[in-house]
Amino acid sequence: MESKILVVDDEKPIVDILKYNLEKDGYKVLIAYDGEEAIRIATSEEPDLILLDIMLPKIDGFSVCKTLRQKLNTPILMVTAKEEEVDKVLGLELGADDYIVKPFSMRELAARIKANLRRVQMSEDADGKSITYGDLVIDLDKYVVRKKGKQIDLTSREFELLKFLAINKGQVFSRDTLLEKVWGYEYYGDMRTVDVTIRRLREKIEEDPGSPRYICTKRGVGYYFGEE
Repeated sequence: MESKILVVDDEKPIVDILKYNLEKDGYKVLIAYDGEEAIRIATSEEPDLILLDIMLPKIDGFSVCKTLRQKLNTPILMVTAKEEEVDKVLGLELGADDYIVKPFSMRELAARIKANLRRVQMSEDADGKSITYGDLVIDLDKYVVRKKGKQIDLTSREFELLKFLAINKGQVFSRDTLLEKVWGYEYYGDMRTVDVTIRRLREKIEEDPGSPRYICTKRGVGYYFGEE
């Protein structure tokens, strides 16, 4: 079955280009030109992936992302002309899975879309195993994480990062390697993506994020899942 992608942008020429290329790649394309329409369509249609601009009429992309993240676990790829560091960090903090800055090549966008959709499919095909460390349980079948029996609300990207580190317990990974293994493609130099996701993950699963038990740092090298 073809994947559905919701394109959210108020610039019709950009929407038309994206729609043409995405349909050529075999995707079904849904379109929203403002934030209110984006929330309505995303909630009713439940697309497989959302391309979300930041500068939108009625409701901005950041607010749309925050609202949708409370309702859906759909991968959100923020597509915007804004390239300031604070905008990238804010988008990730609100639950976006990725960030791409205009102008971009369709080849780069296509690679990121495929990587995100492939990651979701791999999660859906999980074989029912779970990973347990102390009071933390990572259920690969239900795609959920529980701590002391209470479910923790993670984005799909946070879940994949936690799963990858937990499966490779004790092994230290650089930011470059994590971008390749978890994000699924060669990223274009923005290491803050990993740092922000790590910080969000720690805030959700650690008793004391400042002294993490699970998601640990090897100074000057990278991150690893701590030994019991």
